Amino acid sequence: MIRQPIITVLGHVDHGKTSLLDNIRGTSIAVNEAGQITQHIGATEVPISDLKRVCGDLLTKFKLQFTIPGLLFIDTPGHEAFANLRKRGGSIADLAVLVIDINQGMQPQTIEAIEILKAFKVPFVVAATKVDMLAGWKNHSKIFTQNLEKQLVSTKEVFDARFYNLVGKLSEHGFNSELYIRVTNYTDTIAIIPVSAKTGEGMAELLAMITGLSQKFLEGKLEINAKSCAKGSILEIKEEKGMGVTADAVIYDGSLKVDDTILVGGVSEVIETKVKALLKPKPLVEIREAKKQFVRVDEVVAATGVKILANNLANAIAGSTIVSARTKEEIEKSKKDLLSEVKDILVQTDEIGIILKTDTLGSLEAISHMIKSKGIKIQRMDIGSISRKDIMDSKANAEKDPLTTFVLGFNVLIADDLLEFAKQNGVDVLTNKVIYNLLEDYEKLYESKKKAIELKKLEGLSWPAKFRILPGYVFRQSNPAVFGVEVIAGKLRPKVAIMNKEGKSLGDIKTIESEGEKLEELPQGEKAAVSVQGITIGRQVEENDIILTDISEQDFRALKARKELLAQAEINILKEIADIRRKEKETWGM
Repeated sequence: MIRQPIITVLGHVDHGKTSLLDNIRGTSIAVNEAGQITQHIGATEVPISDLKRVCGDLLTKFKLQFTIPGLLFIDTPGHEAFANLRKRGGSIADLAVLVIDINQGMQPQTIEAIEILKAFKVPFVVAATKVDMLAGWKNHSKIFTQNLEKQLVSTKEVFDARFYNLVGKLSEHGFNSELYIRVTNYTDTIAIIPVSAKTGEGMAELLAMITGLSQKFLEGKLEINAKSCAKGSILEIKEEKGMGVTADAVIYDGSLKVDDTILVGGVSEVIETKVKALLKPKPLVEIREAKKQFVRVDEVVAATGVKILANNLANAIAGSTIVSARTKEEIEKSKKDLLSEVKDILVQTDEIGIILKTDTLGSLEAISHMIKSKGIKIQRMDIGSISRKDIMDSKANAEKDPLTTFVLGFNVLIADDLLEFAKQNGVDVLTNKVIYNLLEDYEKLYESKKKAIELKKLEGLSWPAKFRILPGYVFRQSNPAVFGVEVIAGKLRPKVAIMNKEGKSLGDIKTIESEGEKLEELPQGEKAAVSVQGITIGRQVEENDIILTDISEQDFRALKARKELLAQAEINILKEIADIRRKEKETWGM
């Protein structure tokens, strides 16, 4: 029998993948995504009857007898961290839609998506989205080609510039491409269909193109044995009210029946169980958003999305393979294959490193790969909520490497008492439902922590500072002189030597005080009173004079060696000190 073609939708973050599918489904999933970014793979079936209704006469240009039952769309995350999830989607894809914002053109994840399609030899079309946002664009018709003709000359010029920039970029990656109505040979030229998910413009043309190409070029590859064992991929494991723990899956080969034995990768072992019920989402309903829009069926045949009810799924891992088996031999072989798959990912990679927790196997695989590519070590990675053990394992690394005391959690929970426990034990816990936010937060905190550790190593050195004696704030002229100052740049600390702009020593700052409180540091822009032994206001210095810290050559060289830890203003002070001292000693210099 002929199965539905599996159509994978790929592209850069925020280029409109989910919005495009929302238009097809008539839903609004995109606005409900965390950060409006797709985080997991989703699936939607579009029956051939709906395709014919939407596309109308556009399908007649292909002059085909349509035998495919419809299309199964797989919506994939667009962020680079989800390359592995997209590969998993891409590897089972028959055809792909590469979504590119015509206004932004090629972006890093666009190029990555192209490489994935190349690697798996997946044919694709380009949906050039957001044409409605081109300068001067007016929506006169849902059919793009008709709408283009009615645009102003200046608007057409804007479109042509964006469009041929896209054609040029695709050429750089080895692809001939053209506007879909100008393509004469779809086997050697990529069809580009301009669309707007907001207005619906071009959507019928896109669906007609996918349907026609699927029927014309894929029919021979869509033959399946509906009686063979099922093969699929787990999209999500979740607890449903009144159902218990369920598995959302895409079955891409064979068939699955109620009471079939299924095997799926688990946290510590392969789970073997029997199908209790199969719930199939209604046509045009995304499996993640189906809620009550399911139909209970006795059997599903590839390719399809389905919710599986079975015992013992609580420890099943989202992202792993799911298979059905009928004989003992099939069961044992499948167990070995699945166990190997999970063990390859759930591994303690380094003796010391951060702890990583995620909600699915695919997320874990993808995020860990991204972290490792940055040279960051991972001690342990696992699936599930952050636990006390995670925090204790991280704390144990503090003495060996304090920069590894991080627990990262993607789309997982941590109890408030555990968060406080982590804080008390010096462990930084970061969680987020949007992967790039999580990684950005980590990188910022890591650099801040690293800088604090490095700065601590410089404790005891005279820090560069430039300050001004405030007029009208001389409280004592000498023995010791007490006067108000304002720090112009750098950080002023007590027990440091100071000098004037000619390099003449003025003694040491004994204390810094503000409103009766002694300070250990006075930063740039702040004012306070200082006491200095050995000078008299009106003799060695005057009100409004500019004073510098008198840094020894040894401290100067230590600070110069780590000048990346200094602000630019502090580096400038060092240069000024070097210029003063160079007149006395040629070895000084930046």
